Amino acid sequence: MTELERLRGEIVTANHILAREGIVDAFGHVSARHPEDPGRYLLARARSPELIEEGDIEEYALDGAPLSPGARKPYLERFIHGAIYEARPDVMAVVHSHSHSVVPFSVVRRPIRPLLHSAATIGAEVPVWNSRSKFGDTALLVCDMPMGRDLAACMGGGSACLMRGHGSTVCGGSVSEAVYTAIYLEVNAKLQIQAEKLGEVDFLSPGEISKISSRLRDGLPGEGFRRAWDYWVRRAAEG
Repeated sequence: MTELERLRGEIVTANHILAREGIVDAFGHVSARHPEDPGRYLLARARSPELIEEGDIEEYALDGAPLSPGARKPYLERFIHGAIYEARPDVMAVVHSHSHSVVPFSVVRRPIRPLLHSAATIGAEVPVWNSRSKFGDTALLVCDMPMGRDLAACMGGGSACLMRGHGSTVCGGSVSEAVYTAIYLEVNAKLQIQAEKLGEVDFLSPGEISKISSRLRDGLPGEGFRRAWDYWVRRAAEG
């Protein structure tokens, strides 16, 4: 199996995991940078994540132009992915979703911050991108590269960005890392809502976030992102 074939299969699995864990429903998508050409990325055609099969994976240029022969209808918001890959050479995978516990933090003046050690990868600060600030009244969809680039600029060098009244986008150095961060962004949001009802929250410090994130990225066998990935793969297979 080539690296490209392996990665295409991993994207399919990532879609199924995110659907099984309730991060995506009929909408949402996950991509990976092409392993042989950093100016391309892999993303499924416009289809619900739970239904994605390997034959659905297409190739795109960073500007969103379809490159696969006979490419089928693409996701409108593919520009999210291309703009982040364009701005961030370190990013190898991107997840866009509308997970329910995260959305409230996109419309209130209360930031989402990591309180759970497993959620350290969301970063100390998760910015909120407001499409209306620069583009006025829109359908709140990232439908072109100028909007995608504005979102990428808001994300900066972080791993997560909320989108006002819409959802979130996360990125990572691998598909497994991006999936992990997307899932724990939702988990942290749910726990933060619960914790703040009880009182003042003692969030993770920047130093704790750095140490936990490093441990995850450098995980030994049985640790880190792959351990979580293997668990979610089994759950997705069981339906």
